[in-house]
Amino acid sequence: MSISNVMTHDHRACDALFAAAERAAGDGDWPVAKERLARFSEALLAHFDAEEGDIFPRFEEATGMTQGPTRMMMMEHVDMRRMLDSLAAAVEDEDEDAFCGESETLLIMMQQHNMKEENILYPMCDAQLPGGEGDLAGRLKGHEAH
Repeated sequence: MSISNVMTHDHRACDALFAAAERAAGDGDWPVAKERLARFSEALLAHFDAEEGDIFPRFEEATGMTQGPTRMMMMEHVDMRRMLDSLAAAVEDEDEDAFCGESETLLIMMQQHNMKEENILYPMCDAQLPGGEGDLAGRLKGHEAH
């Protein structure tokens, strides 16, 4: 299994958790929305940690590219972390309008971000770090939606 396969699979698992949180918020079931948003946030942050703490540094070391695609992805991670905080506040306030607005923005950003990673960065990582998936699958396992 490649970095591309592992991380793309994890994108889909995160997407399913996000959709579950959106459904609960849309239904006005705030306790469930809070729990599902927490699960999504945990999975997304674990995904970011795997990239920022493992994949990206090894890719930068192998290629010498520190101001390229990994830097852009990390900047987007900062923005998405802020959005997670805003979503958590909206759930805490039971503010459907704020939740919907922020979740729509996050969804668009995640879709664009994932496309760049899946079509550009992960294939570059696979080429530069053959067998580099290491224990990624084990670290990211268990985040599938139920």
